[in-house]
Amino acid sequence: MTGFDDIKMTLFSAEHSDMAQPPLTDGLVQDAEDSLGVKLPSALLEILRVQNGGPVSSRWDAFPTSMPNSWSESHVAFEGLMGIGRREDRQSLFDTSYLVGEWGLPSAIVLLCGDGHCWIALDYRDCGPDGELSVTWFDTELNSELVVATDFRTFIERLAPASTFDSDIDPSPEDAHRTLPPQGPC
Repeated sequence: MTGFDDIKMTLFSAEHSDMAQPPLTDGLVQDAEDSLGVKLPSALLEILRVQNGGPVSSRWDAFPTSMPNSWSESHVAFEGLMGIGRREDRQSLFDTSYLVGEWGLPSAIVLLCGDGHCWIALDYRDCGPDGELSVTWFDTELNSELVVATDFRTFIERLAPASTFDSDIDPSPEDAHRTLPPQGPC
């Protein structure tokens, strides 16, 4: 397993650095934490201080799973990481509240990446706003979820190239998913 410090320096795709938010400041971090109502993990902030979001390198664009899911039998995609900022042409952690409501996701999460149908998020439901959060993958079409890592740092340290996985398999959803509770309007 590659160490966190090595991954944080090579996480983002060098050819797409223009897709990042402006450099992260302490003020933006405070604004984000106030807006989201949570304490963001220090490992996330370390990464966003290297580059404030954007597409990830093909070296780190998948997370292995022990259970099949609607994406693959062996992994979930991690194609980018939202930064913290207010660039109108880029999604940001500030967009979490809107996106959670739009896609019917649980409210005690902070979205890291996704496309509407599938999301990876910091999951604060069991730990509260200051606790040790897990990282969860959500499939909005199948109304299911899968906890992929016990914390954000572990999530980063276990990233791998998607090219090392077979993504052509579409497993049965009942084999791998926990059904989400019905969500009312946010």
